[in-house]
Amino acid sequence: MKKPFQHIHSQLSPYNLAVKHAYFTILKGAKNLLSQIEHEELRYTLIRDERNRTTDGVIIHEFVNPLLFLRLECRSDNLFAIHYGFEQINQHVEYSNITALFTRSVYKLTSKEVTQIEMEAAVKTDWLIETPSAMYEYIEEQQKYHTFKLIKYKVTASQRKRLLSVA
Repeated sequence: MKKPFQHIHSQLSPYNLAVKHAYFTILKGAKNLLSQIEHEELRYTLIRDERNRTTDGVIIHEFVNPLLFLRLECRSDNLFAIHYGFEQINQHVEYSNITALFTRSVYKLTSKEVTQIEMEAAVKTDWLIETPSAMYEYIEEQQKYHTFKLIKYKVTASQRKRLLSVA
């Protein structure tokens, strides 16, 4: 017996499959970037997952974090689209590097060179979330569709070296 998402997955067009794959690859990278932040509150996430629904005008998956925002949606023309956003960082180089790497990954992983399908138009900038921290706080208060998850902290090799040099 097929799970509902597997059945829907088999009905998706090659374009939508490519957009979905790029989205979840970007998401995996975003989580990896955030896992390197020692400050726990910046690893908090709110996830909305409605992958069993792929009708037009529906949010399929949404990732909200105080630094990053990522959404996969099905537009009214039944094509998948990716929206993204990032917190504007002025004073913390570490966090600024994370938002920059995240933004570059969005465009790299949706490029024709990587996907073999022309899907660069799937990245939508008709609106952009510039303050995911405010969005996170608002959604956290509402708690209608999202689930809280904490990304586990992973010490990087450079952090490990720094800790060992102090000891």
